[in-house]
Amino acid sequence: MSAETASMPAPAAVKPLSVDLRRLTRVGSRPTFLDYLVQLWSFRQFIFYDARARVRSGTRRDRLGSAWLLLNPVFNGLTYYFIFGILLQTSGGIDNYIGYLVTGIFVFQFSAGAITSVARSIRSNKTVIQAFNFPRAALPIGANLREELSGVPLILAMLLIVVVLPPVELIGPLWLLIIPALILTSIFNLGIGLILARVISRVHDVSHLLPFAIRLWMYGSAIFYSYDRFIKDPVLVELVKLNPLYNVINIVRDCVLYNRLPEWQSWASLAVFALGSLMVGLVFFWKGEENYGRD
Repeated sequence: MSAETASMPAPAAVKPLSVDLRRLTRVGSRPTFLDYLVQLWSFRQFIFYDARARVRSGTRRDRLGSAWLLLNPVFNGLTYYFIFGILLQTSGGIDNYIGYLVTGIFVFQFSAGAITSVARSIRSNKTVIQAFNFPRAALPIGANLREELSGVPLILAMLLIVVVLPPVELIGPLWLLIIPALILTSIFNLGIGLILARVISRVHDVSHLLPFAIRLWMYGSAIFYSYDRFIKDPVLVELVKLNPLYNVINIVRDCVLYNRLPEWQSWASLAVFALGSLMVGLVFFWKGEENYGRD
């Protein structure tokens, strides 16, 4: 035996190692629903700062920048006023038709923009989903929050128009009720958007049908007309009253234009739709957690 061989240490003995496979989880597997909510809460700061950054950069390429957040609904309002208020004369029997039209358009656009953005959030961020591991619901929640932040100047502009354009409306304490109404609306937007986000992630064709559904929803929300003037069928009247977007628009109009307390039925219907859609949307979206970005 050479001196070099003699100086080498003896090989270590191989010892068996027991591994509890029950504690191992598959990468990318869907956690329990409660664990999923906890993970989302841990991403709350990222969701907020990402949403705020995207709001600031969203219109940076346009020369007028963030002014388009206001100009778009204003131009829509002028278009609809010319068509429905002047040509079709749907303003009959409506006090302060300009305010009636402005509140309807601005509030509906606040909701429709959020639903559309949330619904497309998974499909439009496919590369991010494939590159990083995080709860996928953070993307729809961030998209909804981004639309809420963008909607703040939108709602303020709506109130300014109502105060400035004749017949001017006076600011009153009931205007504060707009805040809980819009919060419930944002919850509803998120719930519906979560459902659509999972559907569109699997069937992209639905995204092409979404604008038509939004437009149909707009015409059914009594934005340009008073429903009691054109709808006589009691069944259709009840269906209109169940429309959550009609209810939030009606609440805003009661508070801002007519200085009266909204009916409790409107609040109850809006709250049921908001909380119900959020619960259904979260569970429905969570069940598809493992499949996002794999098609």
